Amino acid sequence: MSFVVVIPARLASTRLPDKVLREIAGEPMLAHVCRAALASAAAEVCVATDSDAIARAAEQAGSTACMTRADHSCGSDRIAEVAAQRGWPDDAIVVNVQADEPMMPSSLIDQVGAALADDASAGMATACTPITDHEEFLNPNVVKVVPNAQGRALYFSRAAIPFHRESANAEFEGAFRHLGIYAYRVGALKRFSAAPPGMLEKRESLEQLRAFDLDIPIALVEAVAVPGPGVDTAADLDRVAQLIAEASAQ
Repeated sequence: MSFVVVIPARLASTRLPDKVLREIAGEPMLAHVCRAALASAAAEVCVATDSDAIARAAEQAGSTACMTRADHSCGSDRIAEVAAQRGWPDDAIVVNVQADEPMMPSSLIDQVGAALADDASAGMATACTPITDHEEFLNPNVVKVVPNAQGRALYFSRAAIPFHRESANAEFEGAFRHLGIYAYRVGALKRFSAAPPGMLEKRESLEQLRAFDLDIPIALVEAVAVPGPGVDTAADLDRVAQLIAEASAQ
């Protein structure tokens, strides 16, 4: 199995400006993400950005910096530009690791890359984990995914799916939370990035639903290791800093 990791990173963030450069345990958050990616089996780790400050932080963390345009609306578009710059072939595999996931397990990066390598007819791969809490099941901020019998994603939604018709409490047994890590074959990534958002993507505000409009199969694996919390707000940053400090003290 051979794959590369691309970490799309930008300074603009509505809720927490410059968040990827915010310090956690004396280092920029981006350095923690790069460390996890570098510990994976990736042949290369590249941070895709339009910011010189982020590029410097990436290189200091041991990653390659790939400069991209500033007008990208999402990370997958930024990764597609890197793939075009590098001339990666359509069958190459690239794993998208989010820059605000400083507790991303290296084993999960490897697992998602391997899932796509093992499913020759899939264009993408992603991961999930069982939902164990009824409140989580009903929370629209928790994205759910329903697998089919072949181990691929059937649908993603913010709604409580699969819904148990006979249960007044919408039983969550057998439900899965989607984890926001993706592997792409470059050919599928090019198609994905070039296509406009469809009705489902707009309605649910879930970019991955575009793959269904394009008939791009998504391989789905149950995560061997679940990431710690991501960072969207200052409160998230404090929580993650505490968790990392506690882990370092053990």
